[in-house]
Amino acid sequence: MKKMKITALLLVAAALNAPLALQAQAQEHPNLIMTKSGIEKVRQNLGAVPLFDASVQSVKNEVDAEIALGIDTPIPKDFSGGYTHQRHKLNFLTAQKAGALYQILQDDKYAKYIRDMLFQYEAMYVDLPVHPQERSYARGKLFWQCLNDSNWLVYMAQAYDAIYDTLSEQERDKLENNLFRPFADFISIENPQFYNRVHNHSTWGNAAVGMIALVMDDEELLDRALYGIEDDGLELGGRDNDGGFIKVAGQKAGFLANLEDPFSPDGYYTEGPYYQRYAMYPFLIFGLAMNHVKPEMKVFSHKDNVLLKGVDALLNLTDADGEFFPLNDGQKGMSYYTPALVTAVDIAYQYGEQNPQLLSIAEKQNQVLLDQSGLAVAMGIRDGKAQPFVKNSINLRDGQEGDQGGVGVLRHGNEDLTLVFKYAAQGLSHGHYDKLSFSLYESGDEVLQDYGLARFVNIGQKGGGNYLKENKTWAKTTIAHNTLSINEQMHFSGKYEIASEHHSDLYFYDDTKDDVQVVSATEGNAYPGTQMHRTMAIIKNEDFEKPFLLDIMKVKSDSKNQYDLPFYYMGQVLSDNFEYNSPTSLKPLGEQNGYQHLYLEGKGKPSSSTTQFSWLGDGKYYTLTSATEESDELLLTRLGANDPDFNLRRDAAFMLRRNGSGNTTFASVVEPHGSYSPVSELSVNSDSSIAELSIVHDDDAYTAVSIESIKGVRSLFILANKDAAKSKQHKLKVKGKEFSWTGPYLYTGS
Repeated sequence: MKKMKITALLLVAAALNAPLALQAQAQEHPNLIMTKSGIEKVRQNLGAVPLFDASVQSVKNEVDAEIALGIDTPIPKDFSGGYTHQRHKLNFLTAQKAGALYQILQDDKYAKYIRDMLFQYEAMYVDLPVHPQERSYARGKLFWQCLNDSNWLVYMAQAYDAIYDTLSEQERDKLENNLFRPFADFISIENPQFYNRVHNHSTWGNAAVGMIALVMDDEELLDRALYGIEDDGLELGGRDNDGGFIKVAGQKAGFLANLEDPFSPDGYYTEGPYYQRYAMYPFLIFGLAMNHVKPEMKVFSHKDNVLLKGVDALLNLTDADGEFFPLNDGQKGMSYYTPALVTAVDIAYQYGEQNPQLLSIAEKQNQVLLDQSGLAVAMGIRDGKAQPFVKNSINLRDGQEGDQGGVGVLRHGNEDLTLVFKYAAQGLSHGHYDKLSFSLYESGDEVLQDYGLARFVNIGQKGGGNYLKENKTWAKTTIAHNTLSINEQMHFSGKYEIASEHHSDLYFYDDTKDDVQVVSATEGNAYPGTQMHRTMAIIKNEDFEKPFLLDIMKVKSDSKNQYDLPFYYMGQVLSDNFEYNSPTSLKPLGEQNGYQHLYLEGKGKPSSSTTQFSWLGDGKYYTLTSATEESDELLLTRLGANDPDFNLRRDAAFMLRRNGSGNTTFASVVEPHGSYSPVSELSVNSDSSIAELSIVHDDDAYTAVSIESIKGVRSLFILANKDAAKSKQHKLKVKGKEFSWTGPYLYTGS
């Protein structure tokens, strides 16, 4: 049935454009990433486009060094980080680059290098057993997991395409029958639990099978790549080792399903930017190959150009230094300088609207692809077309239809202050239990952090470079994030099946004003009988040196609970306005759900209704000011308990604890101010500008927070809790003064 869909499309294309159909049938090579006409244009411009020429020379130096070392295809035995893993990875990366060099420079040594490598793999693959390391739910052959085997095939398909015409028919038959088809069958038919699902893993598998199918002109394999395996024999509700569903009733599979389901209409990828970055390479590379070989499928325009939108979304999910926000499982430091984003930027420029702002990102990357898209980018930069990439505030919806929450990013000025507010869906198996969490940045520096993942990628000494057990016992837990934990339990009790059924809901988002930007969302399923409503605003007030963040967390619950609201600050404690005791010996804060990893370093009580806590981070001062109650507890915690292998960073947090409350509201301000230079030893404006923070009105309909500066000037933020309509008119009397406004909130500043 699925094959008939493709056949029908091809018949339509043939009827409309017979010459193109005949050309496709002839299987001209190269035809995946490079094309005959594209490579001719590249050759004609050699020596005339500086960035492209520099990229060619850099790749040439790298590949020539590998050729000089000889070809090694060792028997696999290691996890990621070990020699055999790294060697096979370097082989496929080098082969792909060698293929590009062969096409550009027409030097036969690159074709010979690829040919010899492929036949070494062909000779070993026929008798190659499954990888000896048993940790993965889908073991590969060359690598410990099918995911990395799929990486190999995506890149090797490009190398094979580049030298296809240099091989005899007998050589091609040998490679295809003994290596490529068995390889494609292994990662798909023999491992349906890996291949036949919606996940970044299967995206790589689908693209791998599809890429080699296009080179070999194999319609059956292409059908399998696009639509998955129709009868995979999997039980409904099976799970992988990350807890993610392998298959659910009615679930689609294949590349098109992976292109459809995880992406929102805004280009946000539900697993988060770290894995979107990883998945964008197979999405775009296979999409480009389909664009060249099967243009009638219109992969790039699928779902209203969602792949190209995805590139824009990814770039907007970076801080001022180009590093991706570590939402869900995300390694800190991963940035748009990664080769996957070089690919994304170049392809998005060439096959999108040639947005000149993308050229400024390419300038920073300082390298381009060795194909026609890389040439186009390099020529645009040479010709002075680059414009700065401007990252404004943005609200990215989550979910296939854009109706499963999202991520709001509020930016003031030139990323002077950036809020990342997460109210998204679970994010598949890489999701964390952190509804309504946030992180805060000042000019690229973390102020309040999201931990990210617990993994040392490709560092063999740390769990073979794979996920550590602490990823589940700490990084995924609720208390590991800047959000509310109730009764020391995780959101959804830490159960993936439950969490995957729910998402937070946007209450409103407004970035239209220069002095106030607001995002507000609700969560009613994380804890039974409890509704959380969090509103966060970046505010610029002339009585304050810098913009600040206002945070209001309103909780309604059917029962009395213990509420913990942590703030994971980055820096050295400076001062506070409350008394606390430090224990002589450290003990864990709790026994499970992440609490077992937190040492309690200090415990105190508020000295007034306005509690302040200050720290110095990377030459800048910060103060957290909170409206507190007399019965609140103030906790100073540090990560590292029950961590004998030192797998966790020793990060610190200031935590507000409120016990025995049902309905309650937390209000806090995070205030950047001043600076310190270790060179001049000059300290400027090291004290907070806030004298008092108080909740002056709070009921079901409205919450009002008053901020009084040290100059005695008061500002007021009023939130309408029940109606977020922009046209709704509101009226409220606060301390004898009546306020009227239209829309979900009012801010009266100086």
